[in-house]
Amino acid sequence: MANQQKSFTVMHVILWVVQIILAASLVWAAWMKLAQPIDNLSTMWPWTGQIPATLVRLTGIVDLAGAVGLILPSLLRIQPTLTPIAAVALIVLMLCASIFHIVRGEASVIGVNVVFALLAAFVAWGRFTKVPIATK
Repeated sequence: MANQQKSFTVMHVILWVVQIILAASLVWAAWMKLAQPIDNLSTMWPWTGQIPATLVRLTGIVDLAGAVGLILPSLLRIQPTLTPIAAVALIVLMLCASIFHIVRGEASVIGVNVVFALLAAFVAWGRFTKVPIATK
């Protein structure tokens, strides 16, 4: 029984680390999309200068909502089942972003999307099936 508890604790910590990495990345992306002028963004992400600015800002809001969903429900232990749901939504977001880039002929830039989707899948799997939010 002690080994099982130790395994749950280790997995719990790993899941938190992944959740924090994903959330921090999403907050950074949201800040870039919401606070930076489109001209500045387009030097780093050319697609931002080629679509309506409103859509760029909307993706920033979606990124921020994803970060909040990955962290707050688990942290506050209020509706913690929202955390794996947010992780699944992040997988969908990364799939959409990958399709967007592939359609634009930018398949070489989807590596980050694939890695984020895999990390989000790990969080969804871990939080849905393996590790309760609160370990005792």
